[in-house]
Amino acid sequence: MSHLPEKNSWQICQHCGKHVHDLQWAPYFRCPFCQNLQRLSNEQRLKVTVDTDSWHEIRLNAQTTNFLDFPNYSAKLHEAQNKTHHGEAIQIGTAKINTFPVALGIMYSHFMMGTLNTTVGTAIRQIMQIAKTQKLPLILFIASGGARMQEGILSLLQMNTILNQWTEFENDRQLVINVLTDPTMGGVSASFGFKSDYVLAEDHAQIGFAGKRVIKQITHEELPDEFQTAEDLLTHGLIDEVVKREQMRTKLTTLLRLHSGG
Repeated sequence: MSHLPEKNSWQICQHCGKHVHDLQWAPYFRCPFCQNLQRLSNEQRLKVTVDTDSWHEIRLNAQTTNFLDFPNYSAKLHEAQNKTHHGEAIQIGTAKINTFPVALGIMYSHFMMGTLNTTVGTAIRQIMQIAKTQKLPLILFIASGGARMQEGILSLLQMNTILNQWTEFENDRQLVINVLTDPTMGGVSASFGFKSDYVLAEDHAQIGFAGKRVIKQITHEELPDEFQTAEDLLTHGLIDEVVKREQMRTKLTTLLRLHSGG
């Protein structure tokens, strides 16, 4: 869905086009007709993933400003902040998943399509440092349309700076799990999206670099319906597993238990 759901409202499923009441999405926000997933807000993601009252948000070290004076960027930021009630397209913090403590970074598409900018890049490096210092497994829920054009080359540089810190992080042999959600595109998929010990993906998630429509225009070829889906990437060995949202908490628990020695 392209907007946050309102209580007691009807929405049109973006996949099958049928009207779905908000109560029918619960508890995992899956369309009851076509079984495709709704994109989650961070609050919804936490509700279906972590232990109750275990989430402790960490304040971001940076705040986004229109430092390049890009036309209309300030207004778009203000609109996204009002809509999501968050300052940027990511939240970081610590939590527990079935009593296992973890460091979490949660990107979400409702804030300017989850685009990667200087603040998001800083936040990812920040939670990596926290995970390293506190010896916590790191789990990133990734959703992004790519780099944020309003911050130009500095957005693209975030890919390099994140990967540079990732090298240092890997030396400590700490567990990292990436969960690719819908959509994971552009520079995020081309850099740290697949850079982890385990790369999981929610079923039916769109994952790729350039969009399907752009590729079709360039190649003038008909692309299969399953192109750039999580299931297609699994077939080609690009991800480790496709996990239904209803089973994600259980899967993460299994991996955490495996690497804890318990």
